[in-house]
Amino acid sequence: MSHANAALTPRHRLKVARLVVVDGRPISEVAARFQVSWPTVKRWADRYRAGESMHDRSSRPRTSPNKTPKPVKKRCVSLRIRMREGPVQLAARLGVAASSVHRILTTARLNRSAYIDRATGESIRRYEHPQPGSLPHVDVKKLGNIPDGGGWRYVGRRQEKRNRAATPGKPKTKWRNPKLGYVFVHTVIDDHSRVAYTEVHDDETAVTAVVVVHRAVHWFGKHGVTIERVLSDNGGAYRSHLWRDTWEALSITPKRTRPCRPQTNGKVERFHRTMADGWPTPVATPASENAATHCPTGATSTTSTVRTRPAGTSRRSRI
Repeated sequence: MSHANAALTPRHRLKVARLVVVDGRPISEVAARFQVSWPTVKRWADRYRAGESMHDRSSRPRTSPNKTPKPVKKRCVSLRIRMREGPVQLAARLGVAASSVHRILTTARLNRSAYIDRATGESIRRYEHPQPGSLPHVDVKKLGNIPDGGGWRYVGRRQEKRNRAATPGKPKTKWRNPKLGYVFVHTVIDDHSRVAYTEVHDDETAVTAVVVVHRAVHWFGKHGVTIERVLSDNGGAYRSHLWRDTWEALSITPKRTRPCRPQTNGKVERFHRTMADGWPTPVATPASENAATHCPTGATSTTSTVRTRPAGTSRRSRI
């Protein structure tokens, strides 16, 4: 294959062949002029006489007697999707080498478990809309409040139990454990740009969800993004008449995912996962304070503008 420092590029190969075939120069003279061996000059001269290209031929063999048959490849992919077994197990079923099974799965992009949908076993299909505002994703994430001294992800299960018991001013369960309560993170994330608008509230009712989307539409509008459609799951708030009437008033088309299919709404699901790993859990905060006040600037690929919650109002942050 020709490269930057090759003695004969395709253009010079043509010159060599023409000097020998057309001009009648001796092969040894042409070889000395271009500083290559005489078999090289003869090779390109013969190809020029035969009318062949001056580019390198493919190194692929004309025949492959030991090539894996297509029915075996199709059965391998089918078993991978249905059984979700590895190359060694599939090789035993198919009667071929494990390395051949691995090559087939790599070609079909099914060699890693991360490439396969856990629910269906099929290859993950990713999509992205062409412009911002075409289809934002909407969802709610329920998070438990963090006790004084840190939660279990930060200090471990044993220390987290001690922190819960030592947290003052909280109601107790019948087992004398404090009730720390929950917060609900309402997120609207753009499918194209991954810019997210997030608010933290004490509930996930339809009224709260509608209030969040009104602010989100206004916030995206200030940044020059016009929302055309929205995609949500089948939660109670998103199946309500209030939710439907709100989008009709805004002239925006609401859409819902298939039941038990969170992968369709995967962009906001991934955002909530990243946010849960990197925002509230590693910070040891008092349970009386909300994690929104400790949200870092620049979480994931977006910017963050956080406001501390006034007394008697919902906690709110834009991420």
